[in-house]
Amino acid sequence: MRPVHIPVTGPGPLRVLRTGIAASLVLSAVIHVQLAPGYQQAAPGSNGQGTLFLIQAGAAILAAVFVLLKNTRTAFAAAAAVGFSSLAAVILYRYVQIPAIGPLPSMYEPVWYAAKVITAVAEATAGGLAVAGLALLQRKTRPGPWIQPRGWHHSAA
Repeated sequence: MRPVHIPVTGPGPLRVLRTGIAASLVLSAVIHVQLAPGYQQAAPGSNGQGTLFLIQAGAAILAAVFVLLKNTRTAFAAAAAVGFSSLAAVILYRYVQIPAIGPLPSMYEPVWYAAKVITAVAEATAGGLAVAGLALLQRKTRPGPWIQPRGWHHSAA
């Protein structure tokens, strides 16, 4: 009996990863859009935290669409960058009190609440899945015996 070969680099696994990345990024974007008005109240009519939330949401949506449309390293890298940079901001501003810097307001918020936890998990998921996608693409495109069909051998000629 021949062992079952389960492909890890075909279109199926990458499609699942791309869908998971997009869903995680969209979840993060939706929550940021919902929270933006409340955070903008501290700086009405200027660049407040609500504005930054909307910018993050836009970047997340663009990265989600990009990774759904393109099965490329660039798309996976963009999704990883958006996911991990958003996660870094959540964690940084949770634990470090950074003063306002130029147009960036001070966003220190030393609490965790449900929406913040959900976005952090979604951003970590998007970033992690995007890195996995990059690794699978690297494995798929790298020449070597691991992508050759079963039963194919070099002949010594």
